[in-house]
Amino acid sequence: MTAAAWRSSSYSNEEGGDCVQVADGFPGVVPVRDSKNPTGPSLTLTADAWAAFITGVVAR
Repeated sequence: MTAAAWRSSSYSNEEGGDCVQVADGFPGVVPVRDSKNPTGPSLTLTADAWAAFITGVVAR
């Protein structure tokens, strides 16, 4: 994932800290990482798992 172009949500604060970042351009999966640890590990979720996560967050 070193070549991934990571982005934060438009709902993130202006400082960009404490965010979940995602990388686009990976068909069928969504790479996810913690913005506080950009050189740390990332998770790769299926598109369906990511959609379920987002649905759960919005429902809160």
